[in-house]
Amino acid sequence: MEFRYAKAPSPVGDLHLVLDDADRLRALDFDGFEGRMHRLLGRHYGTVRLVEGPAPAPLLAAIAAYFDGDLSALADVATETNGTPFQRATWAALRTIPPGQTLSYGALAARLGNPKASRAVGLANGANPVAIVVPCHRVIGAGGSLTGFGGGLERKRWLLAHEAAQTARPLDLFAR
Repeated sequence: MEFRYAKAPSPVGDLHLVLDDADRLRALDFDGFEGRMHRLLGRHYGTVRLVEGPAPAPLLAAIAAYFDGDLSALADVATETNGTPFQRATWAALRTIPPGQTLSYGALAARLGNPKASRAVGLANGANPVAIVVPCHRVIGAGGSLTGFGGGLERKRWLLAHEAAQTARPLDLFAR
């Protein structure tokens, strides 16, 4: 399988973008985490060849707008992921968490109809290949702890603070 690879600048470092021929985002990861990105691509698609090419202007504009404070800018970014039905359901549910809000793994599991599946939600969250656009950073541990983020906890903290500042809401890490 062959995908297009590009980079986009951001306040949290360069973003690594993987796109298909229809300009759907297949992966978005952070500088320094390319190994993770390649592992996830391999897990989801098998052997993958990345060919450098331009990112579509609308995607770059949406990313820039998000970081400039328009938190809704990523809502219409087309993604395409491969994974189990549970993973895809989890990733779809992630996109329903509003910017500036957090949800615990258990609360997300309950939204998916299985309140005892918090560990499975955590595993699916960790296998999310499309960071930020599929906002796995909005999921936190019980009691508000910042746990597990493929781009590192400092980036997770930055993203949550960025979203809280734009929504004029205090950052509530104790949402359930």
